[in-house]
Amino acid sequence: MTSLVQIPRVMIFRCARLAFSTVFALFLLAGCKTPSNRPGAAEKRNGDEVVVAGQFFHTGTKIVLWMDPGGYDAYRVERRFAPIDKADWRTSTEEARDLRQPNRYGMYRRGAPDNRLTPEEIERIRGGGWDLPLLQSIVDQFVIHFDVCGVSRECFRILQDHRDLSVHFMLDLDGTIYQTLDLKERAWHATIANDRSIGIEIANMGAYKSDESKALEDWYEKDADGKVRITIPEKLGDGGIRTKNFVGRPARNGLIKGTVQGEELYQYDFTPQQYEALIHLTAALSKIFPKITCDYPRDAQGKVVPQKLPDDELAAYHGVLGHYHVQTNKNDPGPAFQWDYVIDHARLLLHGGMSPAADETSRGHMAR
Repeated sequence: MTSLVQIPRVMIFRCARLAFSTVFALFLLAGCKTPSNRPGAAEKRNGDEVVVAGQFFHTGTKIVLWMDPGGYDAYRVERRFAPIDKADWRTSTEEARDLRQPNRYGMYRRGAPDNRLTPEEIERIRGGGWDLPLLQSIVDQFVIHFDVCGVSRECFRILQDHRDLSVHFMLDLDGTIYQTLDLKERAWHATIANDRSIGIEIANMGAYKSDESKALEDWYEKDADGKVRITIPEKLGDGGIRTKNFVGRPARNGLIKGTVQGEELYQYDFTPQQYEALIHLTAALSKIFPKITCDYPRDAQGKVVPQKLPDDELAAYHGVLGHYHVQTNKNDPGPAFQWDYVIDHARLLLHGGMSPAADETSRGHMAR
């Protein structure tokens, strides 16, 4: 006969075994996933993140970081594309005469003219790095360039291997964005705007006084049906384009004529993929950095200002702008750049709307 004392013990044992079996079954159903905070567990990124003061922020578009395979690392001292036995800094100073210092970037010390870091803040940054609120108080401009290199790989080769220059982002023909530095770094891309700005180099061969420029002839041709496509010169191979077999075409067919810095210029438009990616990045940066107003410099009629801003206006300006708004000797991003298209769609994203590609996809589904 079973004693009254033994019954509860048996029941407890059976209940415990049942509970363990249930938990183990649930664990199996969950795919035996390792908790993400377990030592040594890998945490996968989505691939759309930018890095700001060590933090990841989503953008909704493809971002390749300097730490990713195939990324471009502006932190490195050596030349990226030189033979490895000649890439070191000492050899580089002998072979690349324009390289005068190992770093191609610096530290923000002031933002707008009336917003300088205190000596205490500078020492805090030097000792412990940037905190996001302090960085947000400094950065208030997003400068847009074209690279006159045609593809981002060539752009980085020029910046890293031949010049004492850098830029936070490069935007390739297929819409891939490369981030080369944490946005806490002061990149060297736009002279007097460097102290307060983030910069992006967009792959495009630029704007010219003649519509018969050799650069345009080498990089663009018409198909049999008259549609323009981008032709990467053979010396650049595949150009380093991340999307295999990518065929790049300007968003608008044919040369665009316009005036920048008082000169009439000709330029082919950027690709639809570039506009799509830039819209996402512009919206994200305007959200991350509240002082970057999602707008461009406008004249009295609300049109984009087509030349350098007067010094006092540039000092007071905070938002998206072109390199030519900063310097009189620059004309990028050129007359073909569609300011309203970028800003209007970036604002839509900021307010929960759709990007151009998402809207087109949605319309296609509705049409079916």
